[in-house]
Amino acid sequence: MKVNLHPKEGLLINAFMLVFIIHSVQVGVGLAGLPRVVYLHAKHDAWISVFLAGTITSVVLIFMVQMLKQYDSADLYGIHVDVFGKWAGHSLNFMYMFYMTSTFFIILMNYVEIVQVWIFPTLPTWQLTLVLVLLVIYAVYGGIRVVVGVAFFSVVGTIWLAAVLFVPLQFGDFTHLFPIMNSNAKQLLMGAHSTTLSMLGFEIILFVYPFVKEKQKAMFFVQIGNMITTIMFTCATLISIVFFASNSLEKTIWPVLSMFKIVRLPNLERFEFIAVSFWMLIILPNMCFYLWAASKGFSRILRKKQKWGVWIIAIVAFGGSFFIKSRYQMDTATDLVAKLGFYFAFCYPVLLSIIVFIKKWYKRRESKHAETS
Repeated sequence: MKVNLHPKEGLLINAFMLVFIIHSVQVGVGLAGLPRVVYLHAKHDAWISVFLAGTITSVVLIFMVQMLKQYDSADLYGIHVDVFGKWAGHSLNFMYMFYMTSTFFIILMNYVEIVQVWIFPTLPTWQLTLVLVLLVIYAVYGGIRVVVGVAFFSVVGTIWLAAVLFVPLQFGDFTHLFPIMNSNAKQLLMGAHSTTLSMLGFEIILFVYPFVKEKQKAMFFVQIGNMITTIMFTCATLISIVFFASNSLEKTIWPVLSMFKIVRLPNLERFEFIAVSFWMLIILPNMCFYLWAASKGFSRILRKKQKWGVWIIAIVAFGGSFFIKSRYQMDTATDLVAKLGFYFAFCYPVLLSIIVFIKKWYKRRESKHAETS
């Protein structure tokens, strides 16, 4: 397997699109329940934990992009083979494929659950799952540029929902925020850790990077994308704390969606139906990028056509939907993927980047020594 990828000119994307890619992949089903899960640890300082998590994500992105810059045009699959060799590298690649397939599955099932709870309680799981899976397959079949287009239209088409979130402020109580910094460092860090599922997605840069034209601008635009996500998540958490009483926020599974209930429009009393429907546009880039990245590994490692990987992963995800039959099973699977995400997206890339820096430094030192001797 080649370490560096050299995509055709027609497959390359402008670095500016990384803003939409990073932001759209981070914002997904996790946002709907984010304020509650953070509040359980950090209480009314939950917004500080969310901002802290965004800052940590920014630091991890620095390590990722700097590692990618050590190569001409490599993705994570190629870096693994370069650093660890063929067999160990492919073993790590298969682990990442499993992680991305699991994340794709969890995003899919969480959204199906939201639709069943809020709009169609009697809708069979397999029907909506099949529709979403086929829609994602159709997008991924179009290639990386189509998937990036989905991310762009997702952000443009749903950004107005962020503005609607400020409507509940008129019914809020800002005294819920005080006293500020009442939580200790451990609680704040636990709150930041609980945002893992919501913050996931930025690791897609490890697979998209070879397709970026102006690679020297990648760092700037991925940081902009993460900054927008951090601000949005922090504001959503702040508004939830202000709007809900403490006991209510702890018991509300999807506080962000629940706040849409108070929005009233002429001839439309149930605005949350509209919000849940548009949420499909929000989660589509999540599923598309994870399916694309996982299937890309299928073609890179096994040297088969990527379309076969798309179908195999999609069929596995669809088959898995028949085994999730209760809220407890959904929570267990979601928690497991969140734990995997913490190690695969936050911890391991930092460790890998340090190994790459050391290896590259050692090679440069050896070459200089060879030239002088």
